[in-house]
Amino acid sequence: MDYSAKDIKVLEGLEPVRERPAMYIGGTDARGLHHLLWELVDNSIDEAINGHANRIEVTLDADYKGATVVDNGRGIPVDVHPRHKKPALELILTTLHAGGKFEQGRNYQVAGGLHGVGSSVVNALSSELRATVWRGGVEYEQSFERGKPASRLQKRGKTSKRGTSIHFRPDPTIFGKSAKLDPKSVRERLEAKSYLHRGVKIVFRDDKTGEREELEHPDGLVEYLGAIVGARAKPPVHPEPFAFERDNGLRLELALQWTEATDEHLRSYANGIPTASGGTHEAGLRQGVTKAVRGYMDANKLVPKGVKVGAEDIREGLVALLSVYVAAPQFQGQTKDRLNNPEVAAQVESVVRTELQQWLIEHKSAAESIAMRAIIAARAREASRAAVQQVTRKTAVSHRLNLPGKLSDCASTDPAESELFLVEGDSAGGNAKQGRDRRTQAILPLRGKVLNAERASRSQIFANRELNDIVTALGCGIGKAFDIGKLRYGRVFLLMDADSDGHHIATLLLTFFYRMLPELIRGGHVFIAQPPLFRIDVGRDTHWALDEADRDRILAKLPKNAKPEISRFKGLGEMTADELKTTTLDPRCRRALRVVIRDDIETARLLTSLMGKDPSARYAFIMENAPSADVDALDV
Repeated sequence: MDYSAKDIKVLEGLEPVRERPAMYIGGTDARGLHHLLWELVDNSIDEAINGHANRIEVTLDADYKGATVVDNGRGIPVDVHPRHKKPALELILTTLHAGGKFEQGRNYQVAGGLHGVGSSVVNALSSELRATVWRGGVEYEQSFERGKPASRLQKRGKTSKRGTSIHFRPDPTIFGKSAKLDPKSVRERLEAKSYLHRGVKIVFRDDKTGEREELEHPDGLVEYLGAIVGARAKPPVHPEPFAFERDNGLRLELALQWTEATDEHLRSYANGIPTASGGTHEAGLRQGVTKAVRGYMDANKLVPKGVKVGAEDIREGLVALLSVYVAAPQFQGQTKDRLNNPEVAAQVESVVRTELQQWLIEHKSAAESIAMRAIIAARAREASRAAVQQVTRKTAVSHRLNLPGKLSDCASTDPAESELFLVEGDSAGGNAKQGRDRRTQAILPLRGKVLNAERASRSQIFANRELNDIVTALGCGIGKAFDIGKLRYGRVFLLMDADSDGHHIATLLLTFFYRMLPELIRGGHVFIAQPPLFRIDVGRDTHWALDEADRDRILAKLPKNAKPEISRFKGLGEMTADELKTTTLDPRCRRALRVVIRDDIETARLLTSLMGKDPSARYAFIMENAPSADVDALDV
C-alpha cells in the first residue's frame, strides 16, 4: 500500500482541538469537562490578580450542561486586529495561540494563561458559546458554534458596565450526552480560589436550585489552612500556624501547621492555578522547611544521641499551602498541573528558611513541639524498619524470594506489564488462577475482611498478616520505606464479589491504600475490577451486565420477540474460570475503574466519617442519605 502526500492530513484552525481534545484538556472525562470551566475562570482570575477586576460570577445552567463566567475586568478587546482584519474577540476565540499574555508586564504582570489556548479550546469543544463584552461604554456580543463564528460581532447598545461574560455548552458529541458539571465540585473549587485571592468576591449561582452564594475570605490562606486542618480531623501540634507574605521579586504567600497526622499534605498554586503535581515551588518549600527546623534543632541541641532525624521525619504531619506568582511561569502541559521554573526552587527555599527560622526562635513553645514531633517520627521510623525490610524488589534473579505463600505470581518481571489481582476468598482465587494470563497476571487471595486501617495503629497494621502479605507482594515498601521504583506490579486490581460484603472489603482495602500507600493511588496504579452481576443469554449471543441498571439497558435494546435467559451470580466463586477471564481478567474486554483522588479534603473527611471510630458520623451519613437509597437494590 502506497504512502504518499495525499495521505497527509492537515488540521486547520481549531480542528486539532476537536480531533485530539485530550492533548489540550487532559481527556474527555469529567475532569476534562470541568477543565473547560476552569480555563474561563482562570482568565477572569488573571484580570483580578493584575488589579483590573474584583468580582467574578459563575452560574451553572439548570441542566448542568453549560455555564456562564462573568467578571468586571477590562473586557476582551473588540477592535479589529491590524494584520488579521478580524475583531480581537473573534481572533482570541477562534485561533490557537492568540492572546494578550505573551508579553509579560505589558498587559499582565502575572497570569495563569500564557499560551493563548484556553478560551479557543473552550470554544472548539462547545456546541455553542456566546461572548458578551462591556467595553468603552458599549455592549458587544458574538456567538460561536463548535469553534466557528455563528454571527458577526454586534453592538447591543450603550452601557455603564465593564467586563466580559462567556456562556458555553460543552459539545455532547465530545463529552457524551450525559456529561454534566458537578455543582459541588464547582463550588469547592471556587471557594478555594476565594481563599487564594483576597479582595476578590466570587459569586456562585446554581440555576437548578436557585442557590446563590458569595464566596469571600479576607484572611486568605490562613483561613484556608484552618479549614483543611479541621477537615482532616488530626489535631495540630502547635496552636498558631506559621504564615507570611512576600512581594519582593517573587510574590509568595505561605501558611503551614504541623498536625498529628502521619502524612505530609501540601497544596501548591502558581499564578492562582492549582499545581496538583507540584513542581519547583513545592521542592523549594520542602527544602526550606527541612533546613529551618533542622537548623533550630541543631542550634538548640534537641536531637537525642543515637536518633537520626531525616527530612521526612521533620515534615511528617505538615499541612501547608503555598501560592506563588511568577512573571514567566513554565507549566508542564496545557493542563498546567506542574510548575517547572528551575529558579523558583532556590527563591522559595531561601525565603521560607529565613522566615521560618525567625518564627521558630520567636515561638519557642511551638518550635519545641515541632522538634519533638520530628524526633517521635524518627523513632517510629526506626521501630518500623524491621517490619518492612522483608519487602524486596522484583528482579529477574530474586523476584520469587520472600513472597507470600498463597501468592500465585506471574512469570514476567517487568512491572509495566505485570498485574496483581487481590481476590476475595480462596474459591474465587482458584478460578482467577485458572483464568488468568500466567505470564503477566498474579493472584493473591484474601481471607475475609481485612483490618480497618482508619482505626488501627501503625503497629497493628504492620503486624496484620493479610495487609503484610499485600505489602510484601507489591514490593514497594510502606511508610518511610516506600519506594515507587520497587513496585512489582504496574496495576493492582481489587476483585471482590458484587455484594455488600464485597463492597465493604473493597472499601477497607481502599482505606488501607489511601492511608498507608497513597502514592499508588496518586500514580494511577490502583483499580477496582468490575465483574458482572448478570449473564444474559439470547440465542447464541451472551451479554454481561454489571448491575440491575445495566441489565435493564441491555434488555431494552433486545428485539421484542427475544427470549433472554438471565442468570445472577451470587459471587465470584459461582463463575467459571472462563467466565471470569472473559469478563474481568482479559485486558481486551474487561471493565475496570481507576481509583483517583479528586479532592484530598473531601476524601479524608469521608474516610474519617465512614471508617473512623466515631459512630455518630456514620449515623449522620446514613440518616442524610437514607431517603435517596434504592431499597430494592440493598443487599440485606
